[in-house]
Amino acid sequence: MQDSHTSESTQKTIEETIVSGILSAKIRPGTRLGENQLATLFSVSRTRVREAMMRLETRGIVHVSPRRGWFVVEPSAEEAIAVYEARRVIEAGLLRSMRVLTGEGREALGAHLNEEKTAMAAGDRQRLTCLMGDFHIRIAESSGNAIIVDILRDLTARTILISMLYQSEFHAAQSHDGHCRIFEAMQAGDFVRAAELSVEHLDEVEMGLDLTTRPDPLSELRSSLSLPAKTVPQPPDPKNHNFKGAIKTC
Repeated sequence: MQDSHTSESTQKTIEETIVSGILSAKIRPGTRLGENQLATLFSVSRTRVREAMMRLETRGIVHVSPRRGWFVVEPSAEEAIAVYEARRVIEAGLLRSMRVLTGEGREALGAHLNEEKTAMAAGDRQRLTCLMGDFHIRIAESSGNAIIVDILRDLTARTILISMLYQSEFHAAQSHDGHCRIFEAMQAGDFVRAAELSVEHLDEVEMGLDLTTRPDPLSELRSSLSLPAKTVPQPPDPKNHNFKGAIKTC
């Protein structure tokens, strides 16, 4: 029988493996997460899997459908707007509260930006998706606030799910440039300016989303049957003045 410490470790492993899969764009919105399959993969009981799923549900990563099981969330347009608003508040507030960028933080962020350049040169879109979101988590890590790191990690995972639903193009160079400007301001010790640049960056990314339509939920089956593509329209949110524009990743 597993002791409580082992059980908690197993649940955390399941949770973080799923979140990591989302952050790397390997797990897509709407993916079914079968309890039996996960129990087999992690060599645990379905009870342990269910406990992990319930924790992920409270983090806004999965939801349960009666008689169908657990699924990765598919954020609505309204949820997408709320996620970006939360990120603006948290990231700008974090940067404004910082007083110094440590040598370790400077080295980590600089190395991360070099990784972005390498991935862009290689045309590795999946790697870029992971790196672009991870940059913001690196900033939180440089602050030393573990609570904000956890919050931002979950928000970034939800942002990537939003991108997979609502982005039609991928402009990594613009996002990389935005990251470089934020880093330059942090290096100069101008954290107020870094916060402003962070908000501008997130604004640009959000403006690049097309929240007026949802991808066809039957796209894979439709494609296999050689049927024409179809999208499901959504009414625009009057609070969001413009949903279309240059598409960027986080």
